[in-house]
Amino acid sequence: MAQELSADEILVEVVERPRRAFVPIDDLRVIERPGWMQLITPSFPDGGFNEVAHAVLAPGEADAVIARTIAEYRRLGIKFRWVVGPGSAPADLGDRLVRAGLIRSSAAHGMVRSTAPPLVAPDPAITVEPVEPSNVGAYTAVMAEGWGIAPGPLGRAHDLALASTDHRLALARIDGEPAGAAGGVAFPRSLYLMGGVVLPRFRRRGVYHALVAARLAAASARGIGLVTARAQVATSAPVLQRLGFRTVCAFTSYNNFR
Repeated sequence: MAQELSADEILVEVVERPRRAFVPIDDLRVIERPGWMQLITPSFPDGGFNEVAHAVLAPGEADAVIARTIAEYRRLGIKFRWVVGPGSAPADLGDRLVRAGLIRSSAAHGMVRSTAPPLVAPDPAITVEPVEPSNVGAYTAVMAEGWGIAPGPLGRAHDLALASTDHRLALARIDGEPAGAAGGVAFPRSLYLMGGVVLPRFRRRGVYHALVAARLAAASARGIGLVTARAQVATSAPVLQRLGFRTVCAFTSYNNFR
């Protein structure tokens, strides 16, 4: 349970586990070595499954590695992000990424909450259902609209997620109409919340709250006591704080989106 984990163990669940919150898409390449983890997925040119998730570089090699990495994604025509978080090096990695042409795109809080006490959806008109083959199309449509990306590649990823024992997808409806969607990945000691989106016409009605509540309940039913998230400072982090999450670390993302 969450209260049984030390502060260092909780940090591992927030910082390290989410790096593996991906599904095995057929053209996904995972490049991993000590101090480095990177994903390259050419079938997702608009982003997603393309990132430098972790980098520990010596100051003398950093600029060259950054240049080679950016050049590879550019050659493939892929949008990607570079995540700088706890343990990243050198200390001025973010500044080096900006000088190399990347854009500082977002700041996120690494947040945690116990699954107890449970949350209750704020509006009975909101229902949250597990995603299955019968409704995965609606889930993909919400995700594609919410993130402004093509549904085709997403649909393949979602089909793979349904086949996984660790991925859980949830679809929220208001009066039967798809309104929001979110995912989660179960690790042995935590559930990582990811991909939460609410369509603009349904915002400020408690849909995001209901999706969080449903995933906390699913984690608890599975015997998992800790839920983690990397929440955007400008959007979801304040909501999660109101729902009982606390911040334990910070991340900054840089990307080549133009």
